[in-house]
Parts: sequence; C-alpha cells; structure tokens
Amino acid sequence: MTIKVKAVIGSTSSTSFNLKLVEFMKNRYADQLDITPVFINDLETFSVDLESNVPANVKAFKDDVKDSDAVLFAVPEYNFSIPGALKNAIDWLSRGGDFTIKDKPGFIIGSSMGVLGSVRAQIHLREILSNPALSPVLLPGNEVYIGSVHEKINEAGELTDQGTINFLDQVVQNFVEFYKKNKAAVLA
Repeated sequence: MTIKVKAVIGSTSSTSFNLKLVEFMKNRYADQLDITPVFINDLETFSVDLESNVPANVKAFKDDVKDSDAVLFAVPEYNFSIPGALKNAIDWLSRGGDFTIKDKPGFIIGSSMGVLGSVRAQIHLREILSNPALSPVLLPGNEVYIGSVHEKINEAGELTDQGTINFLDQVVQNFVEFYKKNKAAVLA
C-alpha cells in the first residue's frame, strides 16, 4: 500500500531546497509514499471578493490537494515565519466550505540555510493549521528542521547528509504507522 501524499511546496523559488527535499523523499520512499509536489506560485491573492467566483488556478490547487490520502507541508522560514505565499495558499484551503484538509493526516518538513532549519516557521504553521476550518491531523512529535541545508544537498539536488537521511527514514516510518492507525480509527 502506498499513501497518496500531496506536498504543498511553501516556497515559490525555482531553486527551493524544500522542493529538493520533497523530490528526494518522493524517490527514496516511493514504495511507501506516492508524493506529488503541489505548487503555490501562481495562486491569486485570497480575497472574500473572489470567494463566490473562485479563480480557476485556485480551484485546481484545492482539488489537487483534496485528491490525496495525506498532505505534507514543506516550509522554509522567511523573517521568522512562513512565506506569505504559503499563508495565502492556506487561506484558500480554509475557505469555500469544502474543508480541503480537515481531518486529513499530514506532516511537516522544513529547511533553511540558517542553523535552525525553519523552527519558527513551523511553530507558526502549526498554529495556523490548528484553525478548525483547516485542522489536518498532524503527526505529533516528529519535527523535521533541517538547518544549513545548503551543506547537505549536492549540486544534483540529492540529500547527502547521512544523519539527516536516517532521521527522515524514521519520520517517514512513523508517519506510515500514524497514517495506518488514523485510517483504522476512522473506519472503526
């Protein structure tokens, strides 16, 4: 069984380290997770004025994320928080009455060139995702903060730091078990 995971890429950069991490995970864990990156680059800025006539790219984004078993957020840290584009995407996920990610199992990874590896951004992201209109069921206790990421990914975009790889292996295994338990509880 592979879990269909949509990975919301929290950066709009064409050289995003978080995208490189997601691509690494997509390849390494293909036997367990079917990971598809979902990009937020071209989403309209959220406005209640647009809610009754949702732009096509926003509808496609929401449908893409909804069409999954689980969601992964790959978040960089900008100015001690999440990027504005990611907050905009989350605002869209919370609106329209379809509860796109409510009760959907999920987890968060994040990296930065700084030593803290998106710690503050992830704290803010978890707070934002606790909104009842969002409320994914996040894997607890498996925070993935990859600091100095530029020293851990080679020119080909491959993660090379064995300690980080071992840690990701464990987190993915924990997520798979968490997902199975969550799914069993829902079916019970």
